[in-house]
Amino acid sequence: MSDIRNDDALTALSAPIDPETLARLHARLEHEAQAEGLVDVAYTTVDSPVGKLLLAATAKGLIRVAYAREDHDRVLENLAEKVSLRILRAPKRLDDAARELDEYFDRRRKVFGLALDLSLSRGFRQLVQKHLPEIGYGQTRSYREVAELVGNPKAVRAVGTACATNPLPVVVPCHRVLRTDGTLGGYIGGLDAKTTLLELEAAA
Repeated sequence: MSDIRNDDALTALSAPIDPETLARLHARLEHEAQAEGLVDVAYTTVDSPVGKLLLAATAKGLIRVAYAREDHDRVLENLAEKVSLRILRAPKRLDDAARELDEYFDRRRKVFGLALDLSLSRGFRQLVQKHLPEIGYGQTRSYREVAELVGNPKAVRAVGTACATNPLPVVVPCHRVLRTDGTLGGYIGGLDAKTTLLELEAAA
């Protein structure tokens, strides 16, 4: 008799769960985990004109914006290694970030007002990334000009590295930094994404 009960339990556990039930269970998990302070990194994904973006935040603020080409699963693994294993898809925590990005892509927002967590960068890279928002919407600067802006005119290559490793693209606008000759240079989201962002701002 107990074997029959065990078989019934296994069958119930292995039965497919409909999407509505799964969503309800996840919402409950999200609510309870956050109420207990068990979520160190909340994340979600949003659609955008430059593809699906992963957004992640800590208690300090937005810590990561990642393009699909970066491999979202790998980005989450990296966050688990560098920040915390306590990661959960929790879209509500990212509502403000998602809304401001929507407004930006709709050309209704030129400056982001989000709290940022820059802890994924250190030293000179973080310094450069802190200064990038000083490049105004629709404007561009060269790597050399940014090096001068941060007080180290010879650090042109290091500025390029800081832009290439920017963990918060779009929000921290490394796409506004170009080569001295005006060509695009590299970009973490790919040159098509960089072109799209620059054209979007130029048209506003």
